[in-house]
Amino acid sequence: MSDSQRCPWCGTDPLYVHYHDTVWGRPEWDERALFEKLCLDGQQAGLSWLTILRKQETYRAAYDGFDPERIVRYDDQKVAELLANPGVIRNRLKVQSIIKNARGFLELREKGTNFADFLWSFVNGAPIQNRWQDFEQVPVTTPEAEAMSKALKNAGFTFVGPTIVYAFMQATGMVNDHLVRCPQHQVCRALGQ
Repeated sequence: MSDSQRCPWCGTDPLYVHYHDTVWGRPEWDERALFEKLCLDGQQAGLSWLTILRKQETYRAAYDGFDPERIVRYDDQKVAELLANPGVIRNRLKVQSIIKNARGFLELREKGTNFADFLWSFVNGAPIQNRWQDFEQVPVTTPEAEAMSKALKNAGFTFVGPTIVYAFMQATGMVNDHLVRCPQHQVCRALGQ
């Protein structure tokens, strides 16, 4: 695929291009993978996604593979370890947000709610297929993202504002925002059917 066909946001950084071509926009249904991605998107607040993408493996190791049952038991000593870890964003609010999000995840589960079903309900269980010609047309939030953000906050999640949530929805294929000229648009469209 030529660089001119790809969505312009990924530029030419090999890691970013690989992420664009193999992850972004592909429907994700696994609740643990969705939990991880939502937490990582929250870590991005005020930073570039590439910064977080470069730290993704370190995050997985530091946060026990994003296992909510383990994360919810983190104590002050574990928080101190995370705040001293140069492989993650060392911001107390962001560290605590992952712990709060694990609580929210488990509380939803205790109520009999599957996290993936909960999230996908905001798009009626199927990806929204947009047909953008230019990336300047792509919104930074939508009514669906605002509704999901509100519901996540009500469930105890943090760092889940509408803009973060919309980026999460794009990345996990709940919304196909690849430009129509991008070959990944058709790939993601087919995966979403």
